[in-house]
Amino acid sequence: PRHECGNRKGCPRDHFAFRLISGAANVVGPSICFNDQILMSNVRNNIGRGLNIALVNGTTGQLLRTGIFDMYSG
Repeated sequence: PRHECGNRKGCPRDHFAFRLISGAANVVGPSICFNDQILMSNVRNNIGRGLNIALVNGTTGQLLRTGIFDMYSG
């Protein structure tokens, strides 16, 4: 069976599924999947080097904001 965000196991009904992929140097970018929706990825063109963060409402699961903190350039 297919599970949300491509996870190996399904989540209980009152939980959200998520998956974080860190990427590999400049070859493969990071991605963030939450509740079977890609929030950040190369395809959406909203990632960068450093920390990629998605702020999600913990009750509704609604995406509130995304951001990038470039730890290299300061």
